[in-house]
Amino acid sequence: MSSDARILYIVYCGVAVAVLKEFNAVVTEPYMDEPFHVPQALAYCKGEWSTWDPKITTPPGLYILSVLLHWVFMFKCNLNLLRLTTTLTLFALPLVLTRLLGFHQRRRSPPILAPLIEALVLSTFPIAWFFGFLYYTEVPSLVSVLCTVVAATQNRHWLAGLLGIVSCLFRQNNVIWVLYAYAASQLMRLRFKRGYAKLHDPPALGAGPGDFLRSITSAPKALPELLPAFTPYAVVLALFGGFVIWNDGIVLGDKSNHVPSFHVPQLYYFIAFATMIGWPAVLCGESGPLKVATEVMLRMRTLLTAIISIFMGITIQRFTIHHPFLLSDNRHFTFYIWRRVFMLHAAVPYLFIPGYQACAWAWWIRVARDQSLLQTLVLPVLILPTLLPTPLLEPRYFLVPYVLLRAQVVDVRPYGIFVEGLWYMVINVATTYIFLYKERVGVGRFMW
Repeated sequence: MSSDARILYIVYCGVAVAVLKEFNAVVTEPYMDEPFHVPQALAYCKGEWSTWDPKITTPPGLYILSVLLHWVFMFKCNLNLLRLTTTLTLFALPLVLTRLLGFHQRRRSPPILAPLIEALVLSTFPIAWFFGFLYYTEVPSLVSVLCTVVAATQNRHWLAGLLGIVSCLFRQNNVIWVLYAYAASQLMRLRFKRGYAKLHDPPALGAGPGDFLRSITSAPKALPELLPAFTPYAVVLALFGGFVIWNDGIVLGDKSNHVPSFHVPQLYYFIAFATMIGWPAVLCGESGPLKVATEVMLRMRTLLTAIISIFMGITIQRFTIHHPFLLSDNRHFTFYIWRRVFMLHAAVPYLFIPGYQACAWAWWIRVARDQSLLQTLVLPVLILPTLLPTPLLEPRYFLVPYVLLRAQVVDVRPYGIFVEGLWYMVINVATTYIFLYKERVGVGRFMW
C-alpha cells in the first residue's frame, strides 16, 4: 500500500511541475497581486532588507522563504523560480495533511513520503491547487498552519509555538489557528484520558444546550490540566500583541483598503462555498447521502429554524457589504456571482437562508459523528474572528477554515474520496484553462 501511495505522490508532484511550467510559459509577467509580491522578494534577494512596499498588507514570510531557498539551493530570484516557492509548499501539503487526518481518524500515520490517498485528494482542493502556481501567500500560509496543528497534536508544544510564529509571518490572522492547534490537541487528550471527568464534554450528536452550559461551567475545573501546555502558545500571543502595539493595528502597509468590518454574511458564504466544493465528503459517509439528508430535514423542522432564519435575515439586511473591489474587479469569479446572482433582485440574498442552514447542519452531522461537543464547536468558534472582520468576499479567505473542517470528516468512503478527487479535478481543469487560455483583451485573466 505504501509503494502505491509513493507512486501516486510522485504523480501528484509531476502533474504540479507540469502545471507550473505551463503557468510560467503562458503568464510571463507578474499578475494580479504578484506585481506587489515579486519586487519585494527581489529586493530581499538583493539584500535590501529595509525596502518595503507600503501597499503590501501581509508580513514578509513568503519573501523570506524565497530568500532561504535562494541561499540554500542557489535558486535564481526571478518570476519562474519565485513561483516555485509556492509549488514546493504544495508538494509538502499532502505530507502534512496525512498527519492531520491520522490525528482525527486516530490511526498511525504511514511513512513520510507515502501520504494517504485522501490527503493527496484534499491537496488538490481548488483554491490551494490554483494558488500553488502563483507567487501568493495562500499555500505557504496553509502549510505552516497545518504544521503548527500537527506539532500540537503530537504534544510537541514548543515546536508548535515556533511554527505558529512562522505561520504568522505569512498571515497575521494565523494567530487564531495557533489557538486552534492548542485547543484541538488538548480536547482530544482529555477526551481519552482515563478517569478524567472534570470537563463535561459529551458526544456532540447527542448533546443539547444544557450540555453546552455544563461544558462552559466545568471548564475552570479543567484549567490545572490545561494550563501547563499553554505556555508556548501564550508566548506567541504575547509576541503578536507586541506586534499589534508596535504596528498600531494588525494590518501592515495600506490600512485604508483593509478596514476590519462586522461581515456576518461572510459566514454564510463560507458554509455555502464549503458545501458546493466539498459535497462528496458531506454525502459519501458510512451512512450514505440519504441518512444525512434525512437528519438535516429532521433538525430543520423546528421552531429554532424559524428563529435562526429571522436572525439571519436581519444580519443579511444590516451587514451585507458591497465592497468596491468586489463590484469593480471583473477578473474574479466572485464579481460575476455577485452581480448576476446576489444583485439580481433585492430578495435573492434572503432566498438562500434555508440553504445556508441546511449546509451548516449537514457539516455539523458529518463532523460531530466522531467528536465530542467541544471538539466540534472549537473550529466554528475560531472561524468567527477569522472571517467576520473581512469585508471582501474572497474565496482565498476560506482556504484554511475549509481544510481544517474537511479534515474532521473521518468516515468518507473510498468511492466518496474518488468522487471528491474527480470533482476537484473538474474544477481545477476548468479554472486553470480559463485562466491560462481565455484571457480577454482589456480585461485580463479570470481567476478565483
